[in-house]
Amino acid sequence: MTDIPKTIQTWQMVRPYGKNKDTGEKIEGVLERTEIPMPEIKEGEVLVKIAGCGVCHTDISYFYFGVPTVNKPPLTLGHEITGTVIAGQANMIGKNVIIPAVMPCRDPKCEICNSGRGNRCLNQKMPGNSLGQLGGFSSHIVVPAGDLCVINDLKGLPLSHYAVVADAGTTPYQAAMRADIKPGDLVIVTGVTGGVGVYMGQVAKALGARAVVGIARNEEKLKRALNYGVDFVINSQDKDIKAIKEEFKGICKANGLPNNYGWKIFECTGTAAGQDIGLNMLSFVGKLVIVGFGMQKNEYSMSRLMAFDADIIGTWGCLPEYYPKVLDLVQAGKIAIEPFLETRPMSQIKQAFVDAHSGKLTQRIVLEPDF
Repeated sequence: MTDIPKTIQTWQMVRPYGKNKDTGEKIEGVLERTEIPMPEIKEGEVLVKIAGCGVCHTDISYFYFGVPTVNKPPLTLGHEITGTVIAGQANMIGKNVIIPAVMPCRDPKCEICNSGRGNRCLNQKMPGNSLGQLGGFSSHIVVPAGDLCVINDLKGLPLSHYAVVADAGTTPYQAAMRADIKPGDLVIVTGVTGGVGVYMGQVAKALGARAVVGIARNEEKLKRALNYGVDFVINSQDKDIKAIKEEFKGICKANGLPNNYGWKIFECTGTAAGQDIGLNMLSFVGKLVIVGFGMQKNEYSMSRLMAFDADIIGTWGCLPEYYPKVLDLVQAGKIAIEPFLETRPMSQIKQAFVDAHSGKLTQRIVLEPDF
């Protein structure tokens, strides 16, 4: 058996950004390298040596916007994790794994888990949020063994690259299941060029969508999206809702598609503008699935929802049961991950957060431990 280290090397969020309540002065956030004691590995748990952890918009929200985490700082962020099991449950040792971003409690008495909605279990474990101090921007992590997704064959890719599957690739799949995507469906993705949106378009197409319309503001990224699951694009930069809808109607008319019924819309930006687009595109017997996270509020006439006989649906994380299916789609070439990621040493975490916060990146950063 591999010797178990006595400590975990880690980068912790000691303090998120905020404001002084008395003076209103800005309080700088702090990320700090440290080490924490190795927790006890209990029955049914494993110790994973981390290969890579993706920098997610959620991590940025926790750090820069003060979005509360279940466990308070000091806290190691990071929930898009891959690695190799080195200790714990015997049948898992030596296996390369993807750690689900949210792991249900699996308690037989948990009504949410038993209903098939364990991705939103109220007692779930999420690295970088509700798994004690533990998160993915570390050398190691102790996690429940039962929900891990085993990668039997890396197919020539570095293990660290599969980290994006842990959230960015699987969250869209859960959203697709919530929307009940079927072959022949019509799909709109707002924020199709973002860290989750690039996979939402691919997932929709992989599940048989007849047409996928991507909406975003970056022309270069929109052109790229046309090579990855998206059939038509609309650049929303400097356009109001009326102009966007007119462009959409033009696409529908030119391609024999309905413009006012049956579209399943996936809002991936988490912004007020993106959500307004999604709400305004919703029409008869359609569905709007809220995938992206944001703190803003939107106005909407609920009677329109009634008149349209439409649905607005929330979605959170992804059931661990779906992870092998997403992995299969990735390894079958139906969902591409390589064009949308870059790796950096974990020691560059501070700059990685700055760059991810800027919104200018074209690829998702995966940090590889170099302690």
